Amino acid sequence: MSMIDKLEEVADRFREIEGQLSDPKVIADQGRYRNLTKEHAELSEVVAVYDQYRKTDSELKESRELLRDVDPEVREMARTEVEELEVRHHDLADQLRVLLLPKDPNADRNLILEIRAGTGGDEAALFAGDLFRMYSRYAERQRWKVEILSSAEAEVGGFKEVIALMTGQGAYGRFRFESGTHRVQRVPETEAQGRIHTSACTVAVLPEAEDVEVAIDPSDLRIDLFRASGAGGQHVNKTESAVRITHIPTGVVVSCQDEKSQHKNKAKAMKVLQARLLESMQAEQQAKMAADRKSQVGSGDRSERIRTYNFPQGRCTDHRIGLTLYKLEAIMQGGLDEVIDALITHHQAELMAGQES
Repeated sequence: MSMIDKLEEVADRFREIEGQLSDPKVIADQGRYRNLTKEHAELSEVVAVYDQYRKTDSELKESRELLRDVDPEVREMARTEVEELEVRHHDLADQLRVLLLPKDPNADRNLILEIRAGTGGDEAALFAGDLFRMYSRYAERQRWKVEILSSAEAEVGGFKEVIALMTGQGAYGRFRFESGTHRVQRVPETEAQGRIHTSACTVAVLPEAEDVEVAIDPSDLRIDLFRASGAGGQHVNKTESAVRITHIPTGVVVSCQDEKSQHKNKAKAMKVLQARLLESMQAEQQAKMAADRKSQVGSGDRSERIRTYNFPQGRCTDHRIGLTLYKLEAIMQGGLDEVIDALITHHQAELMAGQES
């Protein structure tokens, strides 16, 4: 099927939905109406760009006809118009190819971000804190809400582990390529000789699960309560408010101790558990080995990395796409758009290449 045939199908479906949305019977069915409204919004951008494409295509044909006019001034004016319209026509065609690519069903969801210190001891924990701050500042720029679900602070600062919920339109779609091992090269403050150390952290980005998607049988859960403790073993409270949930069939374990309320800790732990189980289910459907979560984040070893942050050189390199930017300070302050946009563009190019082969 050609691109135009696909676009005609989309336009027909868009018009069909518009008719259904004005049907009193559809309006009365809130579930159906909500689903149709969502589909209508998803198709509207494609249809709007396709309308521009058809208009430009028509204008281009008219201008090419004028190239045969007997008046040389008309021909010259038409030649200029043809050049401009051909560029616009090409750009709109490229835009439509991207819009027709298969959509990630999770792209518009909220996300659960997990950061863990890997190789490098104290320096890795400090870097985990730096990464969480970087992502939080990016989220602030996007006007997303950030809520820490669970954290284990290191004595020197930073985190041994931190898990957070980021809530915002298209959050997962923007962050989904952040999963993997992030490597840092810098001179630690405790390094007297000024030697550069290499440390690593793992990052996992999971789409937030909805309750209806992951049905968890309460009998499959083992819930343990324990006293919460902070860095250095200092007690946060003297009651058993911390919660550890084990999903017996899969062996997935989640714990949360950030809240003073046992019920709040349990709710947060369940949210993380649902996201991990959803990720595993979806990955299995895609025939990927996701039962072991290392398939997403690696082992945390220095040699496995998707990105390197080199502080002495002020350099950030994403090894998957060969992108190097000498603006590390801005990136660590949350200026991630250039990196994220490049990853998304690369992914779209791969999808288009796969469709054409």
